[in-house]
Amino acid sequence: MENSKDISIFYFHTRDEMVRVDLRKVLYFKADRNYTDVYFLNGHHVTLLTSLLNIEKMLEDDKMKGKTITFVRLGRSLIVNVTFILQINVLKQELCLSDMKTSGVYKVSVPKEVLKSLKELYNKKKQ
Repeated sequence: MENSKDISIFYFHTRDEMVRVDLRKVLYFKADRNYTDVYFLNGHHVTLLTSLLNIEKMLEDDKMKGKTITFVRLGRSLIVNVTFILQINVLKQELCLSDMKTSGVYKVSVPKEVLKSLKELYNKKKQ
């Protein structure tokens, strides 16, 4: 993994391929054992040969501090770009994500307790 001059773009390299990840276009990261699936605004997704823990460390890296792109870890398997949170539905155990420019709304299943905590976080911010 190496970053470019633009701090919001990262390149992930394996022996056979390179994947460019622009964090401004990432809806969420989802764990898949030792791999991580990256879901983008345009509906495309790619699988990276790295764990969600490594992604989390990358996002918390000192170089990322102070940037407006904000990601939050939700439970054991998700890291979500909070910029795109449209709706938190605790009863349906669903998080809806959208950029509000395109017609796409992406629904992600999230445990109730995790959504309750996220909702409380937003309620505290409002006060």
